Amino acid sequence: MKYWRGYITAAVVAAITWALMAFAKSHTILVDMVYPYATRLIQTSLADWTAGASFCLWQLIVVLLGVLVLASIVAMIILRWNFFQWLGWILAGACTLFFLHTGIYGLNSYAGPLAEDIRLNVTEYTVTELAEATTYFRDLANTLSTQVPRGSDGTADFPDFDTLAEMAGDGFDNLTYKKYMSVFAGSTVPVKKLGWADMYTSMGITGVTMPLTGEAAVNPQTPDAAIPFVMCHEMAHRMCIALERDANLTGFLACDANSSPIFRYSGYFMAFRFCYNALAGVGTTTASAAAKEIYQGIGTELMADLNYYREFFASHQNDTASNIANSANDTYIKVSGDESGVRSYGEVTDLLVSWYVQEIYLPAHKDEEVTFDPTDRNQVDLTTNGASAGGRR
Repeated sequence: MKYWRGYITAAVVAAITWALMAFAKSHTILVDMVYPYATRLIQTSLADWTAGASFCLWQLIVVLLGVLVLASIVAMIILRWNFFQWLGWILAGACTLFFLHTGIYGLNSYAGPLAEDIRLNVTEYTVTELAEATTYFRDLANTLSTQVPRGSDGTADFPDFDTLAEMAGDGFDNLTYKKYMSVFAGSTVPVKKLGWADMYTSMGITGVTMPLTGEAAVNPQTPDAAIPFVMCHEMAHRMCIALERDANLTGFLACDANSSPIFRYSGYFMAFRFCYNALAGVGTTTASAAAKEIYQGIGTELMADLNYYREFFASHQNDTASNIANSANDTYIKVSGDESGVRSYGEVTDLLVSWYVQEIYLPAHKDEEVTFDPTDRNQVDLTTNGASAGGRR
């Protein structure tokens, strides 16, 4: 029986974790009413506590756990422990960590979408609307690209990491206290530099947030044009905005609300990338023509940053490491309750286009007079009352 105690413990903890997730999935309204606010307080407290360390404490904990596992393997060999029994307790430890993660953060994936909290009406969009939104983001990115520091090679050359990290909270404060969006009233403690940057760069990872320690971290090797956006994205996760599409939208909104043109440029730079990639991926003749026309309007500064961003990851990513990391992340996102997996990152396009229509297009056209044209099929259904070109129906 003693050989099975670890497995029994693991099974019990796993069952409790599954029950929590099943409850959250079937009671999303109840979860949305209570859970995000409680976990946001926990994350704020943890962030305040771990802010005293300049490095990521969770990475130190990972190293210590690794050392303990290796030490236990050595002890197992020397003391001739039973391998089956040892493996059971290792499994129990892993299940316990995931249970803790689920309890203090993971169920946020089952809370209501961010769009409801910020009163964003999300609807299906047309290719025309996508093209118009992409053009809007391109034009703002073009304008802002001339207002940010640049290096001798023409690419964005922003202030050092710590300076940017201190500035990142400004956008969230404006969203919370000027636009009254309480969903963003979380910790604005500066993000940290992600250790082992070379490894994460090879995997194509720009940031990691660890709920067990309340630490949001960004890969310092990320191209400058994207770093402010990634900082806001990871801070969004620490504010218990769990879904990737929602964290991406938050990254854009926080950058746009920031008083610094550096952050605003980064937000529009990434928004343009998301929307342009979506438009280019539609595949229809109309979409391809629109994408080509939009591409031709990219300014010199914006083009330099787009090319550098693409070339940086193309030259530094390791295909094997990237595929492994992508598969692991896809599994984690799906297990956490989002069936889209890693595709959820790109689904922010739906939110960005809806934001453009609601916040930019409709206000700009609300006072326009519409001239009624009885021959316009968009204004009147010419097939009603039984009439047709060939005579009677």
